[in-house]
Amino acid sequence: MAFFDFGTIFFLIAAVVIFFQLRNVLGRRTGNERPPFDPFTAGRARDKDAAKTSENVVSLPRKRAPGDAPAPDTYAAIDAFAKPDTDLNKGLRAIKDADGSFEPKGFVDGAKMAYEMIVMAYADGDRKTLKNLLSREVYDGFVAAIGEREAKSEKIQSSFVGIDKADIVSAEMKGSEAHVTLRIVSELISATRDKAGTVIDGDPETVAEVKDVWTFARDSRSRDPNWKLVATEEED
Repeated sequence: MAFFDFGTIFFLIAAVVIFFQLRNVLGRRTGNERPPFDPFTAGRARDKDAAKTSENVVSLPRKRAPGDAPAPDTYAAIDAFAKPDTDLNKGLRAIKDADGSFEPKGFVDGAKMAYEMIVMAYADGDRKTLKNLLSREVYDGFVAAIGEREAKSEKIQSSFVGIDKADIVSAEMKGSEAHVTLRIVSELISATRDKAGTVIDGDPETVAEVKDVWTFARDSRSRDPNWKLVATEEED
């Protein structure tokens, strides 16, 4: 009986030790895990103190009360990005007023990442990725094109080389929705092959220059930080 009691205690202690070792190695879910990747906010610095805030509180950019004067440096980054008193500068300032976290340079960096993700997701027929980055109207158009391609057993072979230029050409608020349009010049190797593998469009060996005008939008009242592609246009 004494041996049984000792064995029982020994295995109980061993189980407790193993439990704490596993918890230290694997960690625990705290409710503060990182959210899904958002290319428009991936590079945005986060205040370390904000991590200590209660998980039930959502921090939103503070807006100025009517009549309040803006801080002297509120538009410094915008003025450095777009010449003051131009339509572009005024549009960017309006977005900044609606969303205090908006910065044009950070937006462009995020848009470039989103552009590559969208172009490659379209080529791969990746509907899940597209759904997270496109408005419903644009998504429906992309999916329809992918469906037609699949029905013909055609495949796109693409390699993204890089983006040469990405410039904001216009910005405005439409109600509570911010709209930013960019002109993007990229380099891409792309070829479409038919069911037999024959190239029917493009060139798998040639780097082509592609010029696009894309518009991204986001509801400034939404807690969702994601911007979505709402319009596309290809330049000749």
